[in-house]
Amino acid sequence: MTSADRTYDVIVLGAGSTGENVADVAVRGGLSAVLVESGLVGGECSYWACMPSKTLLRGSEAIAAARSVQGAAAAVTGEQDVAATLARRNAFTHDWDDSGQAAWVEDVGIGLVRGQGRLAGPKQVVVTRDDGSEVTLLARHAVAVCTGSRAAVPPVDGLADARPWTPREATSAQAAPGRLIVIGGGYVGCEMATAWQQLGSAVTLLQRSGQLLRGLEPAAGEAVLASLQELGVDVRLHVDVRSVSRDGDEVVVLTGAGELRGDEVLVAAGRAANTDELGLDTVGLQPGGYLDVDESLRVTGVDDGWLYAVGDVNGRRQLTLMGKYQARQAGAAIVARARGEEVDLADWSPFVATADRRATPSVVFTDPQVAAVGLTAAEAAEAGLPHRVVEYAIGGVAGASVFADDYAGTAIAVVDTEREVLLGVTFIGAGVAELLHSATVAVVGEVPIGRLWHAVPSYPTISEVWLRLLETYRG
Repeated sequence: MTSADRTYDVIVLGAGSTGENVADVAVRGGLSAVLVESGLVGGECSYWACMPSKTLLRGSEAIAAARSVQGAAAAVTGEQDVAATLARRNAFTHDWDDSGQAAWVEDVGIGLVRGQGRLAGPKQVVVTRDDGSEVTLLARHAVAVCTGSRAAVPPVDGLADARPWTPREATSAQAAPGRLIVIGGGYVGCEMATAWQQLGSAVTLLQRSGQLLRGLEPAAGEAVLASLQELGVDVRLHVDVRSVSRDGDEVVVLTGAGELRGDEVLVAAGRAANTDELGLDTVGLQPGGYLDVDESLRVTGVDDGWLYAVGDVNGRRQLTLMGKYQARQAGAAIVARARGEEVDLADWSPFVATADRRATPSVVFTDPQVAAVGLTAAEAAEAGLPHRVVEYAIGGVAGASVFADDYAGTAIAVVDTEREVLLGVTFIGAGVAELLHSATVAVVGEVPIGRLWHAVPSYPTISEVWLRLLETYRG
């Protein structure tokens, strides 16, 4: 590589889905871009998060769907083939081989340098390769930090030394552990408890608070709690984990209520920013924390505005879909600024990220699924917004009865009573993930309730619940 080859318009640290999208937008905008990656191209979502976790859950979901329909249930005459399910998961991760992703990077004209990248001053990145050699990269316009986050290991006595599973091990395990203890009742904890219980493990889930899926509507946590218990998961709320240790092949978890023993322990208790070894101190920033950004994802406190932090690393919304969304916005801002164009930071500008603050859609792929966007009732109250909560049993619509016998689920809408627009929507039930985008459009677009009356749902589908929610609101 010549010195000329080492200069790019944009350098992207991290080749996960967020970094790939920043680089892709930059290249499509006429700039040159290079990705720096020490792990697998494609990142967390492709190999250890979204894709493998949902693949682990899908087989059980399909069986449950068949069993919920009279006539089809008779066709389910055996148990799930666990080995085949794990093999299918392996296929989705390409056996943790990123050659296909790397080929795409090359095909679209993005450079790739493998190794650990760190800042060495303004617009300068030094990459240390596996063989110890170094290469220096220079950016004409921008450096984007897209290094994501990692599983946080709480400071519980002995936990870090007890070889705990993180979500990476939970989604890549090649066999179901006999006994799995899950610490944490958020998205990851509930999904992995669901998956491994259905794949043959005896799962115990420990939650410090009295509610699963905190941050969502309480009804969501209650529904998932009931489901987990029905599956056979031993769910324990209000549990304080005091220490974790290994006793031979067993893991020992000491809580305020006594001792638990298992074969593996999964820590699903939050995330930490991957900023420790990025050389942030060379540009006047503190390593180890999340990076503060403006609405165009440009890092605050850096002279000349050349540094961006996109995705999990800024701590705004730690979801793959939001990282990719931020990447598109940041990429557009980088291209515009490189062309000398003014970047408007007003709401709804094509260069700024607003959805990750106003209306983040998310799905918990448990049974039942929980699909939510916008504010919960508690968040609306905390913000001092005039609102009313409207609920409707999804099983009451004809489409739900067709979808499954004895369908159970709930739709919850939080309505701004002054402006008569939706502040947030939550669906709880089988298959509700596919309802979420309609809710997202309504919330983001601030579609008036009066206009939503004219968005007629197809019949008979679960979408008819929209009409029932509006009827309930109007009384």
